[in-house]
Amino acid sequence: MTKTAGRIALLLAVGALGLGGCGAQNPRPGAPATATETSVSVQPPVEAGPPTSAAARLITVPDVSGMNHQAAQDAMQAAGLYNLREVDGTGKGRMLVLDRNWVQTGQDPAPGTKVSPDTVITLTAVKLGEK
Repeated sequence: MTKTAGRIALLLAVGALGLGGCGAQNPRPGAPATATETSVSVQPPVEAGPPTSAAARLITVPDVSGMNHQAAQDAMQAAGLYNLREVDGTGKGRMLVLDRNWVQTGQDPAPGTKVSPDTVITLTAVKLGEK
């Protein structure tokens, strides 16, 4: 037996002994142990109300045109839209690292569009002072 296997076996044996000691002590030594009954009441599941309509789950995309990128993200999340994608509007493929240094130049889907909460929202931005 390897050293590791021996340690595992020892731990299992100690754990088994520890579990054997768990339980109520017999209040009268020498008297037979008594069992305790516990009853559990199980209720049938409550019927759910009518399913909500698809229109009730739709969110209106806010207009974030001209906002700094951080404010635009905050507005989308406040509306319940968290699946956000960000794109460098110059086409250079830069990452938008300091969100407050970027300004929104576009978004997809368009503002006012009704979308489901898991819709991907693409926010297009350029650095402040760029076009």
